[in-house]
Amino acid sequence: MASLHKTSLVFLLLFLFSASLLHLNSAARRLSEHQEDNHLFRYHNGPLLLGNISINLIWYGKFKPSQRSVVSDFILSLSAPSRTSAGQPSVVTWMGMIKKYYRLAGFPSKQSSGRLSVLTLSLAANQILDEGYSLGKSLDDQQIKELASKGGQADAINVVLTSSDVAVRGFCSSRCGTHGSSMGSPPSDARRLRGNKLAYIWVGNSETQCPGQCAWPFHQPIYGPQGPPLVAPNNDSHHQDKSNDAFYPYCNTSSYSSNFLATKSLSHQPR
Repeated sequence: MASLHKTSLVFLLLFLFSASLLHLNSAARRLSEHQEDNHLFRYHNGPLLLGNISINLIWYGKFKPSQRSVVSDFILSLSAPSRTSAGQPSVVTWMGMIKKYYRLAGFPSKQSSGRLSVLTLSLAANQILDEGYSLGKSLDDQQIKELASKGGQADAINVVLTSSDVAVRGFCSSRCGTHGSSMGSPPSDARRLRGNKLAYIWVGNSETQCPGQCAWPFHQPIYGPQGPPLVAPNNDSHHQDKSNDAFYPYCNTSSYSSNFLATKSLSHQPR
């Protein structure tokens, strides 16, 4: 059952990362006339993420090593070689679909080893663990941003993960994760008048709070079509096990509106 929860988590992270990548650079261009209808995510002509981007993990609450490792492995797979002994990683293949947006924006479409040549994602070496619940166990959006600001302040996506005993405003009732942007810490260089704008992702653990709402399609939903849940990639079919060993985050991407998309200013200038 642990693998079921973990599969749900990385599925949600994959969606949030993909959506965030489409709105993270000041080099936006108006491209409505070139919009393609068959894109998985509609491009709203916003800025794109470019360059070398570090992904910082902020763990809020208590997590087991197995929970942390599955997220780390997922992020590492975003920049894995296109071919290994086991074949091409599915995450790399899936992420490759966003290359269409870079072509629409006029960036080079040439790829190296199946990856976008204009974007490199990497996992930061140091992860932040807040096992003492420094902000309590009931959080609002501003506190999520405060936690996100503990990560990298430039060229970074900061991912906040809250444990199953942490309640976040709107959690389960309207969302189980989100992403956006926030002003980070003031720059050390006094000549710069504004702080860094950082991108962040928040994902909650709904295991004990609302698994029927937030684990679809790997858990039976509490409403809507009652088809059988999907099986985790490792064929773990014990869907009803109430294990406390992993996550039940929300995977129904239709609940995420386009105004969640994050913005961040990087170094690339419009052509």
